Amino acid sequence: MTMQYDVKAAHLNVSGLAVNTRTRLKGLVYTCGTSAGTINIWDTLTAPTATTSYIRSGTTVTVTLAGHGLNTGDVVGLVFAAGTGGYATNGTYVVTVINSSTYTVTDINSGTITSGGAGFQTTAGGRWLFSMHTAAQTQPTTIPVSIPGEGVLASSGIYCQMGTAGTAQNGVTVFYG
Repeated sequence: MTMQYDVKAAHLNVSGLAVNTRTRLKGLVYTCGTSAGTINIWDTLTAPTATTSYIRSGTTVTVTLAGHGLNTGDVVGLVFAAGTGGYATNGTYVVTVINSSTYTVTDINSGTITSGGAGFQTTAGGRWLFSMHTAAQTQPTTIPVSIPGEGVLASSGIYCQMGTAGTAQNGVTVFYG
């Protein structure tokens, strides 16, 4: 395998679109702030939408989002906040629509979450790529993350979702190509 010389970079101080075309995510560098937080990396061109709640019974996760606009068979990326009983598994899922404000997905893990915190979903076709938890730092600390192999394919683009600048994360730089 030869060295790739056409790697590019994009930097964000707040959540937003870093790359608006098909590419491979090669790595990233983020700077921690004074609060712990999460960075979610998405394969989408639009900001993920906040869901209102979810529950999990066995492997079935029921997500509530009024006017979600999805159809059974649509693919969405999902990130879940802590609920009573733990977390549902972040991932890219095929949805089964129950009604205009509720749909289900099948989690790869099983368990019971009786009251779920809000999460985020992409629009139909968007995918979740990965999430990272960041630690609180008294001094800004820059952390590099390398992605093995040829990187992660982002078919649409790369959207970075992070905490407010200056608190959880001060910025993220993605390397792609």
